[in-house]
Amino acid sequence: MAQAKTLTETELETLLSYIENNRHSARNRIVVLMGHWAGMRIGEIAALRMSDVVSDEGKVRAEIRLKPTQTKGNRARTVFLPSRLVEEIHRYLDQVKEKDGEVPFVTSQKSTKGFTANSLAIQIKLLYRAAGITGGSSHSGRRSFLTNLAAKGVQVRVLQELAGHRSLQTTQRYIEVNDYLKRKAVELIG
Repeated sequence: MAQAKTLTETELETLLSYIENNRHSARNRIVVLMGHWAGMRIGEIAALRMSDVVSDEGKVRAEIRLKPTQTKGNRARTVFLPSRLVEEIHRYLDQVKEKDGEVPFVTSQKSTKGFTANSLAIQIKLLYRAAGITGGSSHSGRRSFLTNLAAKGVQVRVLQELAGHRSLQTTQRYIEVNDYLKRKAVELIG
């Protein structure tokens, strides 16, 4: 099976522009950004509860502590949120009606019930397709997150921890090697 497309900044902006001009833009935007800016799996996003993201005082957490039942490997892990994602979450929360701790962080348009991982993955894949981004899927954010950090010189071992992978080999498969990375590497020579 082919790997999910790694997006360029331009493609991410194209996707976000498409989302902005369509229904459920706040929800769809935050789901996409949690993948691209925090490296979260779609199943992890679907499993989030408000209390995972927002403290009792109503403050967005800088770190999301995922329980084993919320992760693919059934191992607890911490997701670190960059400050710009925290700001985006605040904007999203301004548009959310129900903020009780145990309600899903993202809800479907039909009810206050959350998405399953599969239904949210389908929703995101349809957004990529509608925005004209071929090969984009719910896993594109995660691959883009890891590839972009690798391009900025983040060590693979740190990437492994951020991704929540047990194996370094798994993390390495996520990082797309492209001409930009190769050109950047050879420019390190003297």
